[in-house]
Amino acid sequence: MKLALCICAACIPSLFPQVCEAGEPDTATIVRRSVEANARNYEALPRFNYFKIERGRDGINRTYEEMMLFGSRYSRLIAIDGEPLPADRQKEQQRQLDQTSQQRAQEPPKVRAKRVAGYEQERQRDQLLLNEMANAFEFTLIGEEVVGSPDVYVLEARPRGGYKPPNMRAKVLTGMNGTRWIEKKTFQWVRVEAEVIRPVSIEGFLARVQPGTRFELDQAPVSEDLWLPTDFSMKARAKILFFFSKMDDQDETYYGYYPAAPEA
Repeated sequence: MKLALCICAACIPSLFPQVCEAGEPDTATIVRRSVEANARNYEALPRFNYFKIERGRDGINRTYEEMMLFGSRYSRLIAIDGEPLPADRQKEQQRQLDQTSQQRAQEPPKVRAKRVAGYEQERQRDQLLLNEMANAFEFTLIGEEVVGSPDVYVLEARPRGGYKPPNMRAKVLTGMNGTRWIEKKTFQWVRVEAEVIRPVSIEGFLARVQPGTRFELDQAPVSEDLWLPTDFSMKARAKILFFFSKMDDQDETYYGYYPAAPEA
């Protein structure tokens, strides 16, 4: 690991981007440009199909082809524990895909608009915590590393005093610490980690998110200026009514991105 902490007067954030004497951007600029890069990735994702390996709590790994189909995602199961489906199940999956494609092609405009809006709401929900980290945390540049091949900035995140979550889901950030690895050349997120360090009430007095809740995201380049997720994991720990515990784990790998076919 190579450390290159940047401490100088020019690193004080202002209305204009500033750099250190060594030519390195300040922390505020790094965060801002990384958020801009992630926004571009977010907008581009619906233009791609990809494959997803979902590790179930039942111990079974299921592989899906995630494709855009008339404005929203469609998941087709293609393998279980790395083995392709038997011929009869492949035919059934293809039959379901053809049926859904025909239904969506013929659905009334209002029905399609409602379906697509639901898809976009789900995307925004999934992206919310990552986007809100820029507002919810105070970032400190703690050094530089080499992660794989890219050089990255390493930023430590601590809850920002006075942060007002936009909704209950984002409130969990008020009790989290995090770390973000940002590629130096493109300001893309290479890795994001966050973990709950103190209990946070998310539904009044009905539920609390407990320490042990954490999520991790890894990304890699699909093209020179576009990075998309490769791995995402989340472990959610909560107490309902302060008596009953609820655990919700998610562990997924994404690969094989390819352009989605244009739709009429």
